[in-house]
Amino acid sequence: MLQKSILIVICIVFFSCKNEPKSTAITEAKDAETSSTNVEIAEETTSDIPVLNFEQFEKYLNIEDDNIHVVNFWATWCAPCVKELPHFEAVNRDYKDKNVKVLLVSLDFNLKKLNSFLAKNELKSEKVLLDDPDQNAWISKVSEKWSGAIPATVIYKKGKRKFYEHSFTKAELESELRNFIN
Repeated sequence: MLQKSILIVICIVFFSCKNEPKSTAITEAKDAETSSTNVEIAEETTSDIPVLNFEQFEKYLNIEDDNIHVVNFWATWCAPCVKELPHFEAVNRDYKDKNVKVLLVSLDFNLKKLNSFLAKNELKSEKVLLDDPDQNAWISKVSEKWSGAIPATVIYKKGKRKFYEHSFTKAELESELRNFIN
């Protein structure tokens, strides 16, 4: 009975797209993958995606201009994230004339796999890789409401800002954008 309970818990953790900042198992797995991919990152020279720590990235959360900024946190290993990417791409394409800027913020651990995914899917929105292992320090700086689960999105313009910790349909995303456009 105990083994079944443990297996159920492991399955729940594995199949959720949560990036739990307090989970030592996830942190240890990420640390192991990060240390093994440091060589891959150093060898990867064809990357067009900027790799930023949070201090370098933070400016993207507070741009003071006339644009509506849509900042989506995602990863290639998160099925709901990948499923909603076409909606963000459509918004990026269809709302350019309404001053909407989409930024896709990857939280992937492996730059080589991310670059492969990006090449295959030809995403046109601006993209960055947020590579800062101290999630406990920066998740609340994105939003006090954020548990660390992805997908997560921030939409802001001048004094107005909303945070969403869920995936979007295209209609839902466009509806939220209209609140900022009007």
